[in-house]
Amino acid sequence: MFTEEQGRLLTTLARAAIAREFGEPVAALPRPGWLDAPGAVFVTLTEAGRLRGCIGSLEAHRSLGEDLEQNARAAAFNDPRFPPLTPAELPRAHVEISVLTPATPLAFRDESDALAQLRPGVDGVILEYGWHRATFLPQVWEQLPEPRLFMSHLKQKAGLSGDFWDKAVRLSRYGVEKFKETWV
Repeated sequence: MFTEEQGRLLTTLARAAIAREFGEPVAALPRPGWLDAPGAVFVTLTEAGRLRGCIGSLEAHRSLGEDLEQNARAAAFNDPRFPPLTPAELPRAHVEISVLTPATPLAFRDESDALAQLRPGVDGVILEYGWHRATFLPQVWEQLPEPRLFMSHLKQKAGLSGDFWDKAVRLSRYGVEKFKETWV
């Protein structure tokens, strides 16, 4: 569990990583030791309430601090759904950080059983089928609160038909601690 102060630092570090890419001067920020622990982070950028970029890691494979900064830059400049963020957009962009818990496989008999086990607003979900893979953070439940609709959109994000199902589908769930910039 992170404190609000740690959450503020995470959002500040993410914004600073993006600003540095534009050559903006960035004040020195604290680098406490907890940033060196392994961590998986998603960085979400919004502008005027609309998604502007979202990139992250599903598993901890580097330090929390490095994952945060790499994913902040990737969300700003490498999300294939959007053109790269411009310097003029940065002051209007809002940063949200989601620190993921480790994913756990979901055991289910069929799609109905899987849907019944999902916890709207709580579960981030990873769907895997062959080389198809996609995830939705728990925040996506705000736009898609009904499990069947949530799952249909997740399948489409993975490149599958919204009504696709096969016994080889694998699902995992995870939680997040999320932090939004406080100045917005």
